[in-house]
Amino acid sequence: MSVYLSEFLGTMILILLGDGVVAGVALNKSKAQNGGWMVVTAAWATAVAIPAWIFGATSGAHFNPALTIALAVIGKFSWSLVPGYIACQFLGAMAGATLVWLAYLPHWKETEDKATKLGVFCTAPAIRNTVGNVITEIIGTFILVFGILGLGQVKMTDGLGTLAVGLLILVIGLSLGAPTGYAINPARDLGPRIAHAILPIAGKGDSDWGYAWIPVVAPIIGGVLGALVFSMVF
Repeated sequence: MSVYLSEFLGTMILILLGDGVVAGVALNKSKAQNGGWMVVTAAWATAVAIPAWIFGATSGAHFNPALTIALAVIGKFSWSLVPGYIACQFLGAMAGATLVWLAYLPHWKETEDKATKLGVFCTAPAIRNTVGNVITEIIGTFILVFGILGLGQVKMTDGLGTLAVGLLILVIGLSLGAPTGYAINPARDLGPRIAHAILPIAGKGDSDWGYAWIPVVAPIIGGVLGALVFSMVF
């Protein structure tokens, strides 16, 4: 039970801090408004690292269905735990998104643009091109999973491995995040997107369900490929 609770809480914290920085940078009358891409990517990297430090010893700190599935595919994680992990990751993401909505409660009404409000919760492409968007998310998640597995081989003092994963998330965001907003995690995108659809957010628009499959399917493909290539190389 503790592993499932860890995945729920860890993903909740990840989304609270990650979507929280997007809200701060994007929403009107926020003191962090227009903070820029560097602020967003730095906070997202830290948002991954903090719960990973907290829950890594308990659940392995997946917080990402693409990573969970990829590890199971190469035999590094039990398939029997996969459904429970994924369910908790999605529920945690929805809970984290709800907390972001509450934290910025007065700012939704002050922000007129519907796409800006949706962007706090989930990703959208800079240029809407299905093939290009899928490729970008596959590449980003490939590097994520391959990098996590590779860094796991390096002998580091306690805690430095998690810091290295945070740096990996940072460079993925800076180098590969601009085309699609680097979901690289189905729970990170779909969980908050569902929350956006359900919550009574002032002046919200639709939840862009036509795009929603890409940040779910493409990261799973990229994650599995990253794990398979790693297992062939090492």
